[in-house]
Amino acid sequence: MRRTPTAVGAATAAGVALSLSACSGQTGADDGTLVVTDTMSATSAPVYEEIYDACAADLGLDVRANHVAGSGLIATVLQQASSQTLPDVLMLDNPDVQQIASSGALSPLGDYGISGAGLPQGVLDAGTYDGALYGITPVVNSIGLFYDARALAEAGVEPPTTWDELRTAAAELTTEDRYGIAFSATNSFEGTWQFLPFLWSNGAEEDDLASPEAVEALELVDALVEDGSASASVVNWSQNDVNDQFIAGNAAMMVNGPWNMPSLEAAEGLEYASVPLPVPAAGDTLEAPLGGEAFTVPDTGNPEKMAAAGAFVDCVTAGENQLTMATGRGAVPADSAVAAEAARQNPTIATFVDTVQTARARTALLGPDWPQAATQIYTAEQLALTDTESPAEALERVAAQD
Repeated sequence: MRRTPTAVGAATAAGVALSLSACSGQTGADDGTLVVTDTMSATSAPVYEEIYDACAADLGLDVRANHVAGSGLIATVLQQASSQTLPDVLMLDNPDVQQIASSGALSPLGDYGISGAGLPQGVLDAGTYDGALYGITPVVNSIGLFYDARALAEAGVEPPTTWDELRTAAAELTTEDRYGIAFSATNSFEGTWQFLPFLWSNGAEEDDLASPEAVEALELVDALVEDGSASASVVNWSQNDVNDQFIAGNAAMMVNGPWNMPSLEAAEGLEYASVPLPVPAAGDTLEAPLGGEAFTVPDTGNPEKMAAAGAFVDCVTAGENQLTMATGRGAVPADSAVAAEAARQNPTIATFVDTVQTARARTALLGPDWPQAATQIYTAEQLALTDTESPAEALERVAAQD
């Protein structure tokens, strides 16, 4: 296994080797082993294990990594907190950090000398609760507009930068066997995630979903389906489905994230590029959501192991390791300077490097109450795009819900 250079944290713990294994248990170990629970898939896990390996060796730790599915993790973590069986290091999707921190299950990273220096404000906001940093996200992502370069060239269409240009381009790129654009409007947080740039960039906020600005944003997305530029099936498509449609040539443009680049690169004959998502009008600022998983140190009541866990998190999230993770996953290093280096290495990722510098934490406004708003947003989108209600009626309905 290749060793990756790492930055060693201040605290250390006794140990001699690393033991990595994927197993079902998620709780801390009594034998001195540092237990790390992450949500990495089978394809991403080896990238992280390589870094875990090097950090454990540098710090002199025994570490066991558990890779678990993200679905249902929050309920499990809350149960573990109540039964005092939390792992020593816990990965959380960044919108979940505040909810878990508010329960008292996490310890402040400042206790271990981790300040988040060099990270964009949105990354810090995502990991902060009640003024303290509880989670640090080494690699981040957002969403942009991918396009089939050959299709746009043949149609004489330039990549759109405004909403009007987006509607025009999508219509002109639509043919008998191809939609102009594909996106996800499914009844899940994926649907909300893809709608947020349109909502936020138009000046709307999730605590006032019946506002004229929010209605305009939903009217834009609804119009793309209504005029046939996008498939009515977007209400059922996950982001993976959208990527499949794009690769198959069934859409000339798609709203999606950089994690798809490995599959796009592997697609035979596909010439693609990416640009930031269009904004309402020229001169407007794109506000896109910030994605990525944060490393946290649960409050296990064992100061020695918590100090070791803090040192491990500091090491794993170091700049050079961010670049390794980003390259392996199709993501953006969180540190701005490291992200600039990633952009120099890969022009396609440069679009997302620019976007994440001003990307917004989904919990920035509502904190732990974000999940309720996210549910209201995708519910309204489903109502509008299935012609159940107009965009204004759909948003009024969900805004009235407690």
